[in-house]
Amino acid sequence: MGHRLAGKVAIVTGSGAGIGRATALAFAAEGAIVAIATRTQAHGEETLALIEAAGGKAILRIVDLADHTAARAMVADVAATCGRLDIVVHNAAAFGRRTIEEMDEALLDTLFNLNVKACFTLTQAALPHMRKLGGGRIIITSSVTGPKVSMPGSGAYATSKAAVTGFIHTAALELAADNITVNGIEPGYIDTPALTGLKARYGVENIAKYIPAKRLGRPEEIAGPMLFLASDDSSYVTGETIVVDGGARLPESPVFAD
Repeated sequence: MGHRLAGKVAIVTGSGAGIGRATALAFAAEGAIVAIATRTQAHGEETLALIEAAGGKAILRIVDLADHTAARAMVADVAATCGRLDIVVHNAAAFGRRTIEEMDEALLDTLFNLNVKACFTLTQAALPHMRKLGGGRIIITSSVTGPKVSMPGSGAYATSKAAVTGFIHTAALELAADNITVNGIEPGYIDTPALTGLKARYGVENIAKYIPAKRLGRPEEIAGPMLFLASDDSSYVTGETIVVDGGARLPESPVFAD
């Protein structure tokens, strides 16, 4: 067990699997009490069991983050139960692949409620508790899709993640004087359950050949930068997004491409 987050309380949304689970495990291993905020009971219980088996501390809260009243109540409950709130990681996200012509309001609402509006809800709910402590950390899982690159059929998802970047920049400016940093991670192709459909459609090898690192990323490779942004090591970093994609967004000359 490490000590980089000793005594801290962290909420990690979408921590029932993938990047969220890896982040929750990393935070707990560094001494934080982690609130596992997830929609699926069974997945949350698995994460809780893994943390406790490793000697860490965590609590489980089942919540649909697209329900903003429930999200606010969850934040208040965690702060009351644990006596403080230092870190909020909004990692839960919705995906949808549809052309602009095919897009309907239901999917748009689903994506923006969870990917964008929840950023406002969770941050607003956390502010009083962080200000009471004299500071805090807000971290959001965004994506290279939207802020950096896009692809056909990703219009709504890409737009929602581009909006997340706007939120990060503005919130960082507004909250810097409160010693509350706001940052994000932009993952590329990470081998999580969320990538199942893409892997089935194109195959892992076909995806990996377009990544300079020649492989998919691991959830633990996102958890490391998350830990940096949550710790005192990043105390002077705010309004930033860290791209973790194995170089996939970088242009490559066809002269040298395999």
